Amino acid sequence: MDEAARAWWKEATVYQVYPRSFADGDGDGVGDLSGLASRADYLADLGVDVGWLTPVYESPMADNGYDVADYRAVDDTFGSMADWRAVRDALHERDIRLVMDFVPNHTSDEHAWFRASRAREDGKADWYHWADGVDADTVAYDAPDEGPSGEAPPNNWRSFFGGPAWTYDDERGQWYLHLFDPKQPDLDWSVPAVRAAIHDELRYWLDEGIDGFRLDVVNLLSKPDGYPSGDESEPFNGSLRLVPDGSRIHEYVSGMSEAVFAGHDLLTVGECIGDLSVEEAARYVEPDGDGLSMVFHFGHVGIGRGDALWEREPWSLTDLKAVFDRWQNGLAGRGWNSLYFENHDQPRVVSRFGDDGDYRLESATCIATLLHTLCGTPYVYQGQELGQTNPTFESLAEFRDVETVRTVEEALAAGEIESFDDVRDGLNAHSRDTSRTPMQWTDGPNAGFTDPDAEPWIRLHEDYREVNVEAQRSDPDSVWHYYRRLIDLRAANDVLVYGAYENHTPEDEQVWAYSRTLGDEAAAGAESDRAFVALNWGGEPARVEPPASLAGAAATLALSNRDGAPAPERVEPYTARPWEARVYLLD
Repeated sequence: MDEAARAWWKEATVYQVYPRSFADGDGDGVGDLSGLASRADYLADLGVDVGWLTPVYESPMADNGYDVADYRAVDDTFGSMADWRAVRDALHERDIRLVMDFVPNHTSDEHAWFRASRAREDGKADWYHWADGVDADTVAYDAPDEGPSGEAPPNNWRSFFGGPAWTYDDERGQWYLHLFDPKQPDLDWSVPAVRAAIHDELRYWLDEGIDGFRLDVVNLLSKPDGYPSGDESEPFNGSLRLVPDGSRIHEYVSGMSEAVFAGHDLLTVGECIGDLSVEEAARYVEPDGDGLSMVFHFGHVGIGRGDALWEREPWSLTDLKAVFDRWQNGLAGRGWNSLYFENHDQPRVVSRFGDDGDYRLESATCIATLLHTLCGTPYVYQGQELGQTNPTFESLAEFRDVETVRTVEEALAAGEIESFDDVRDGLNAHSRDTSRTPMQWTDGPNAGFTDPDAEPWIRLHEDYREVNVEAQRSDPDSVWHYYRRLIDLRAANDVLVYGAYENHTPEDEQVWAYSRTLGDEAAAGAESDRAFVALNWGGEPARVEPPASLAGAAATLALSNRDGAPAPERVEPYTARPWEARVYLLD
């Protein structure tokens, strides 16, 4: 393997921790840093290389910490800076790197910067997107109740969390932009002092010894000049099309990389929302591009979703293949992929793309096989390694997610839906809260997440007595142990990290069979220079026919998720059982 092409973050498996729901150390019902530190051995036992920590900064928690009031302080909800350093040290002592989630697009409205900007003080008057309103009689969109009489916001954009994307501020006498919650005003990155200030905040955490950043909605930093109104027939009145990947975005991101990341061996992953193309993504991650390690795109997790939060649409396996093929092939030799299905904003993949009924275990492990045998860095979200499924919320009162609650309340007020029951099933499929229920450690009170007499901040999943860490670690055939074997297999075989991808069944609606191949230089010294992966993506048997280029080749069946799988010495045709996954390493 060419050493120049290697990078630790390419070979790593990343584990995402959502601290609020991971482990509660002080017994108040909310997960915290001391709870995480106490579970550091768990991450080491699973075999992951990186812990990604979602925001623990000081925050009023309008959006569970993505509304930052002080980038350099830890919120009391999670503990103290000493607790954070204890987590850092606990992970580093176990050879696990630490990546921090950082929010560069917006702050809390309680941040000192916003207060100064509102008051036009300390040279920060222009640090946020402030604009005058317009005469409501001259525009086609409605004026919200909270603005001055007869005045409409600067444009018709809608917030991604529901409602207008502009809020009127009485003290300032102007409107400010917030693409998310009103308590999350957007910073104006066209102001050099804003960019310099964010760079300083990033450096602070590098000086604290972290190993990288996940950059929240990083492709929203460049707003269109003049704030043009969008097409009201589009989602969010066009704001989701007009803002992402704006005209100065690569200037801003490359400037951040040059000013902060250069000279450090970091994992940097940028979340890029909207309809991100492979060509646009390449500009962020190419060797001569913006300096990011990789991006999170939404092409695959958007499959099966409608325009509204609760809308579901039919999907097919070929839809999923087409997205992965486009990204696997499009970034080959140009950049690096991230591989994920779940995170704190996405539902459980077994419920989304698998079978959360009779074949929960088999579909969980089949999907995991895909995640760990494609080209890219796999990300595992807490509980995914247990094959967790979506919980069933029975009322709107059980939800805690600001996006879910506000969107439903707005739809009820507008008469778009008659009751929560109209959208219950869709919310149980797509709400962000589906993946935020507490980590299921045991079958005991509160799933071992918090003290027995505490009330968890969000309801427990109804299946925690059957699906939990304790039970799965004692069962060698569990989803947890399969993840452990997968992580080990990938770490031991360069072909599963660096090998070129070729899909051999692009049109098959049930079988996904592909190969990974190392080039001649990369293959030198490797135990195997080719791999063949076959996945039966469904609840019926399916025939797997290896391509002619691989059929009959000497091979070892390195991993299978089904008991009793034969161990042939060659790649041969076979009938795959429901949700069966096989990984062959060719001699």
